[in-house]
Amino acid sequence: MSTDILPIATPRETRRAMWRLLAQRPGRLALTVFVLLAAACCGLAAPAILGIMVNIAAGGGDVMNLLWLAIGLLVAGGCGALLGILGQNLLARICEEALAGLREEVFAAAVRKPLAQLEKAGIGDVVARVSGDVEAVSEAISGVLPAFTSAAFTIAVTLLGLGVIDWRFAVAVLIAAPLQVFTLRWFLKRTAPIYRTVRITEANRTEQIIETVHGSPSVLALGLGSRHAELVATASQENIGHALKGVSYLTRFYNRLNLAELIGLSAVLVVGFWLHSEGIVTIGAATAAALYFYRLFDPIGLVLGQFDELQKAAAGLGRMFGLTMSTAKTSPTAESRATDSSIVLDNVSFAYPGQGPALHGVSLTVRPGERVAIVGASGAGKTTLAKVIMGLEHPDSGTAWVGGLDSAAAAPADLHSRIAMVSQEVHVFSGTLAEDLKLAKPDASPAELPRVLAAVGATWMNTLDDGLETPVGAGGHQLTPEQAQQLALARLMLKDPPIAVLDEATAEAGTGSATMLDQAAEAALAGRTSVVIAHRLSQAASADTVVVMEQGRIIESGPHQELLAGGGRYATLWEAWNSSLSR
Repeated sequence: MSTDILPIATPRETRRAMWRLLAQRPGRLALTVFVLLAAACCGLAAPAILGIMVNIAAGGGDVMNLLWLAIGLLVAGGCGALLGILGQNLLARICEEALAGLREEVFAAAVRKPLAQLEKAGIGDVVARVSGDVEAVSEAISGVLPAFTSAAFTIAVTLLGLGVIDWRFAVAVLIAAPLQVFTLRWFLKRTAPIYRTVRITEANRTEQIIETVHGSPSVLALGLGSRHAELVATASQENIGHALKGVSYLTRFYNRLNLAELIGLSAVLVVGFWLHSEGIVTIGAATAAALYFYRLFDPIGLVLGQFDELQKAAAGLGRMFGLTMSTAKTSPTAESRATDSSIVLDNVSFAYPGQGPALHGVSLTVRPGERVAIVGASGAGKTTLAKVIMGLEHPDSGTAWVGGLDSAAAAPADLHSRIAMVSQEVHVFSGTLAEDLKLAKPDASPAELPRVLAAVGATWMNTLDDGLETPVGAGGHQLTPEQAQQLALARLMLKDPPIAVLDEATAEAGTGSATMLDQAAEAALAGRTSVVIAHRLSQAASADTVVVMEQGRIIESGPHQELLAGGGRYATLWEAWNSSLSR
């Protein structure tokens, strides 16, 4: 199990965050409280009416009075049931809307996280937070929280009713409270860490399943199926083991609650007998008091028993809020710098966990509108440099200023409004071609979409049966790797950031497509400050400045012709490149 899981909010932070979500709807929340309180008051009428009926029957009263009271009993019960359903539905709707917004915040926070942090935590942790944790919270909101809240109101109003009959009945009921409170505290103390662990181990199981599915070709080719099945089974057994511990505590919890109910009912009956024998209360009042307490069995059991489900939901909420509360904020230093389209790396060093330095004291300035090509052998640190510029990785030392913002300290939304990247591995999202393009600019006009596709040479759009409305991605028209790269470059043009990074974005192109994609890249980068991680040195030749990297350091920098004339490392790479083309 990964020890580098994403942050988890404390219980206090979770309560505060949840209240902030609910408080965004104050009017509806107040209406919900009123309806639930009215439902509880209607429920209070039933034992009182039954007590009056007992007194009338004991005194040989009029049958018509009993009939009218019976009708009142039915009306009170019906109104209480209807108001209870309405109140629970109102509360469930408020909470579900809040959860929907939270789910979007969690997903947005996840994609804004530094790539290294996500990789260390594992994709399973992220998936569990936007799926399993959301499901646990959703189940609690739709089925548990409304019933829990309604039961809490019922308990409060019923205790008030007991006090109105005679304060000693309320005291008798409270005799069971110490055992109930002790049982609840005992249960919460032991199960809270168990449920947190269950959510974590579930994320670990999800991680194992995802890795097995994604790597299925290699798993099958190497005959590792049984090994991966064992890993999934081990993760599942660990998850089930912790869940069973919670079930064991839950069983003991309910046993103790039953004992508390016995003690409380016995106390109420004894007090009722004593008060009636002293002539303080009528037999009807004593009956009503007993019925009040009996009526409390279900709500008290529900309130105390549903702490189990609420704990699971709280564990899920803590993981969800932990992700949203730990997003980066724009620092005052970053805001104080003037925004522009330059890139300034100041003595940047970086190392991946458990590995040697990938960048050593890199300093680089890319002026507004300038195009810089980064070249070097595999493992030289080119892609790492691109990630630092994009804010996907944070320097261990030094600073990366991008568009006037510190890429490590700036809010991701601010940073990504100024810079965009197209990498070697691009993704075609499921949906129509127009929808895929509009991910970069949701409000793009119909005229903009064909314009950017034409600019990157994507003439294949005209051959599609439904044009821009043709479904692409999974289940749709499959684009070739070259077409997918053109689509990614078109999205870059549509977003129109002042700064762009191409990380070997055309490296996979075949010989016939290389020129086409180079021209598409030229069109996409026109007028922007750009950094191009160059796989083919033809891209470097057209850049304003060429930067040569080796073992995480910049060893040469300058215009193409100047570096060739210098006869250094770049000249050697250029000669080798041209020799490979002539073969």
